[in-house]
Amino acid sequence: MKDILKPNGLGLKRVFKASYCSYLGFKAAFKEEAAFRQELLLSLILFPISFWLASSLLHWAILISSLLIILIVELLNSAIEALTDRVSTELHVLSGRAKDMGSAAVTLSLTIVLIIWAVSLYMKIA
Repeated sequence: MKDILKPNGLGLKRVFKASYCSYLGFKAAFKEEAAFRQELLLSLILFPISFWLASSLLHWAILISSLLIILIVELLNSAIEALTDRVSTELHVLSGRAKDMGSAAVTLSLTIVLIIWAVSLYMKIA
C-alpha cells in the first residue's frame, strides 16, 4: 500500500527520481518546443552580458531570475499545450482558451524581461 501512496520512494531515492523526471522534461522541451530552444538561446546570450550590466549582486540576481522566469513559464505553457492535445486534438473553445492563456503568460514573462533589461541598460549607459 505504501508503494501506491509514495510511487517515487522516500528520501534520496525520491530526490534522484524527481531529478530524473526533471531531466526528461528539459529534454522533451528542448527536442519538441522551438520556442523553448529560442528562449534558452536568448538566455544563454544574455547571461554573460548580465555580468557587465549588473551594478550589484542583487541586480545580477534580478537579471538572471528574469531569464529563468521566461523558461519556467515556457515549460508550463508547453505542458498545458501537451496536456490539451493529449485530451483531444479536436478544436474546442476551452482548449483554445487554455492554450491562449498559456501563450499570454509567456508574453507577460517576456515583457518582464524586456522591462528589467531595458531599465538596466538605460541605467548603465545614462
